[in-house]
Amino acid sequence: MFGSVLLAVTLMQGARSPLPQMPIRGIHLSAPETSQIPIFTKFVRDAFPKEGVNTLVLEFDYRFKFQKHPEVADEGAYSVDQVRQIASACKDAHVRLIPQINLLGHQSWAEDTEKLLRAHPEFDETRGKYPKNKGIYCRSYCPNAPGIHKVIFDCIDELADACGADAFHCGMDEVFILADPDCPNCKGKTAAQCFIGEVKALHDHLKATGRQMWMWGDRFLDGRTNGLGEWEASTNGTWPTITEAPKDIVISDWHYEHAEPTPALFAINGFSVVASPWRNSSLAVQQVGLIEAIRKGANRQIANHAAGVLHTTWCDAIAFSKAYYGDKSQNRSVEETVQCFKDLFKAVRAAVAADEKKN
Repeated sequence: MFGSVLLAVTLMQGARSPLPQMPIRGIHLSAPETSQIPIFTKFVRDAFPKEGVNTLVLEFDYRFKFQKHPEVADEGAYSVDQVRQIASACKDAHVRLIPQINLLGHQSWAEDTEKLLRAHPEFDETRGKYPKNKGIYCRSYCPNAPGIHKVIFDCIDELADACGADAFHCGMDEVFILADPDCPNCKGKTAAQCFIGEVKALHDHLKATGRQMWMWGDRFLDGRTNGLGEWEASTNGTWPTITEAPKDIVISDWHYEHAEPTPALFAINGFSVVASPWRNSSLAVQQVGLIEAIRKGANRQIANHAAGVLHTTWCDAIAFSKAYYGDKSQNRSVEETVQCFKDLFKAVRAAVAADEKKN
């Protein structure tokens, strides 16, 4: 499939005039500790305009003081006023703020289970199994559990309202536990049915509230046929649902080992897609090239879907900001993702400048 996608991009070279600029120039960060909001907001106002960042996906998860479901709020949760401080900084920096809660999968990490399943164990896809989460990567909530969407939708709405957000990132990457044979709610259902059912449920709710859905794209990729494996793609049968998913979802297409040509796959299938690198600068620059190739070579409908980039960091937001300003006390991974961010946005600025010169 990848060969045909690359061939399609090659054949489309020169078909139409190039589109100007790159609409989405984003970064994904975890929300800092509430005591560090002043440091973070200063970083947003100073660094983002300088680098050309216009989109911030900020992962809160359950660190928000939900009014309708206070039992789900994690320790160190943000108040509405604290969230608005970050939203204000983003507005000053002309940055679109998109909040995130990791949904479906990633409901635990190591021995720690996230607050949703601690407060509502009845939502656990594998309730009573895997004590202390041994033998699994991360827990999942059951998308078919009675009452799950009442809680999830309320949490999404409250956090998005506090952010003043017109979009919401639902996560949904690396979902390995799905349609468990011992789950009474999923009996007789396949992993594909459970996955696409949840994608559509979240999408439809967000659309009804006037918000755009974002998610990671790995579960829509065939990990076996294309050699992408079970992390950056799916090996449990969810990948065919790419044809069923609503096309107005924005896909964050993350790849950290190779500059896979999957942005073209998503764009051809009708999704807006952003390429998401992490800490390898040379690959990040190649991923910018993949987006640019589609934007410059494809017909206008496909080209429009190659929306830009979303840099991922996977480190503490304050550690990232310190390393950005030259603090050498941060670990190697932090330093690498900061350098990758700088190199990525240098390439993005060059691409945007070249587009503006032509237009």
